[in-house]
Amino acid sequence: MMMTSKAVPPSEAASSSKRSEGPPLRTPPEPGSFIRPLHLLLADRLGADILCGVYKPGSTLPTEMASSSSLDISRSAYRETIRTLAAKGLVQSRTKRGTCVNDPSKWNVLDPDVLRWMFDRDPNPQFTRDLFELRLITEPAAAEFAASRASAAEIAEMKLALDVMKDKTLMTEEGRTADLEFHRILLTAARNTALASLSSSIGAAISWSTSYKARHNALDRDSMPDHERIYEAIAARNPSEARWAMESLIRLAQGDLQRIDSQSVVP
Repeated sequence: MMMTSKAVPPSEAASSSKRSEGPPLRTPPEPGSFIRPLHLLLADRLGADILCGVYKPGSTLPTEMASSSSLDISRSAYRETIRTLAAKGLVQSRTKRGTCVNDPSKWNVLDPDVLRWMFDRDPNPQFTRDLFELRLITEPAAAEFAASRASAAEIAEMKLALDVMKDKTLMTEEGRTADLEFHRILLTAARNTALASLSSSIGAAISWSTSYKARHNALDRDSMPDHERIYEAIAARNPSEARWAMESLIRLAQGDLQRIDSQSVVP
């Protein structure tokens, strides 16, 4: 059964049009596919609803009893959903008030699931700006370090990832996976444990922003030359060139998303 208007508090009814009209939580699985637990499917939906503003900071989510009835799920599954969202900083339970949406300053925005939920809909332009600013702070420095510290084996692995990207393109799952591998190797080659700890978050940001651009047919610009410049600078042991090439790649990718945002604005 799909989510219905019963799940939206009256104060948020005006925002209900942003809710995904996706498939029911319970759908027959495709042969060989992984079946996600019901509480995670509901977390996907509520998480995306929170991030796109259906449930605003300070508002209260539907009660356990109301949601169990409207969504046709068990109360224990709903409680597990809330625990999942709370662990990511999106909500907190308050005595006599129910489950409230936290202020965005408490959200774990670098959590891979939170990034996925953000790009599942049309992401907030402020959020994407913040995300790309973080990438500009971290990744050019990582490229600079990698140019000095990468091993010969890591440089060879980066070249293999580039070859797959060039052959498969970013329009395919194989090409996007190779893109993630390229950036993962680069972060590892920087030999900085603090930067390496951001690898999964940066990887998720790259993955979901690229998928979002593909969804909006915004991958017409060929980013291979940008990646090749990064690789060539690292292979040549040129730190300053590697930093510049990475910064250039990120700014161009940010421009792609900004064009999507500008095209989605209704005059």
